[in-house]
Amino acid sequence: MSSDLPEELDITVPNAARMYDYLLGGKDHFEADRKAAERLVSLVPAVPSQVRENRGFLRRAVRYVAAQGVDQFLDVGAGLPTQDAVHEVAHEVTPGARVAYVDYDPMVVLHGNALLTEPDRSVVTRGDVRDPGAILTDPKVTAHLDFSRPVAVTLVAIMHFVDDASGPLGLVARFRDALAPGSYLVLSHVTRDNIPDHLAKQAVRLYDDASAPLLPRTRDQVARFFDGFEVVEPGIVHDSDWRSDTADGHDNPPRLGWAGVGVKH
Repeated sequence: MSSDLPEELDITVPNAARMYDYLLGGKDHFEADRKAAERLVSLVPAVPSQVRENRGFLRRAVRYVAAQGVDQFLDVGAGLPTQDAVHEVAHEVTPGARVAYVDYDPMVVLHGNALLTEPDRSVVTRGDVRDPGAILTDPKVTAHLDFSRPVAVTLVAIMHFVDDASGPLGLVARFRDALAPGSYLVLSHVTRDNIPDHLAKQAVRLYDDASAPLLPRTRDQVARFFDGFEVVEPGIVHDSDWRSDTADGHDNPPRLGWAGVGVKH
């Protein structure tokens, strides 16, 4: 890790984005993050596989949306830079696609600004999914994306860190209402539907000491995030089942997350 870190960064508190990076095999994490991630895996051994399946969903969903002609992406809760980032996948389909990354973690923004070397195509800024208004009016975002044309908003593995008191459905609706017809929502969310209740409760408690709480939701609850969107086939399914192909190579994948893509008409 670089020694040039933001002053407000507390490396003694496990951070959800850095835990995710560790589980993906990345290098941008600290001891507290590694220990918390390892405790999580000891409770639910399928977690690393689920993280990879979720990343695979993001890759396939971005490729699908780009193939529909959408060349603008707003990735909220982007997390630390890793392989198959949104701009990398989108550029495979549309080389001129533009991506605005948003995350509340100062280290994410620091690393993003260091690694994204094509500011005409990708920018990164600090923002919180719980404040859509600030994101949608952020000068970096508005200079980079044209909201009079279709934009794909990706909320991948982020809404389960938003508690009910923050009104998560209303937050997604505010993004939806700012989008032009033909825009897309790409969303995935952790669930406790398929693991024993006592293990789910222990996993949730582990995040009590982290940077954000963990709130798994049911399939029906996740489906409500798509109000105002037409959910495309195959619907709200497990991450690994969303338009998967043999190249993804999953064998007996976990069932710890729901995912879907919707279009606004």
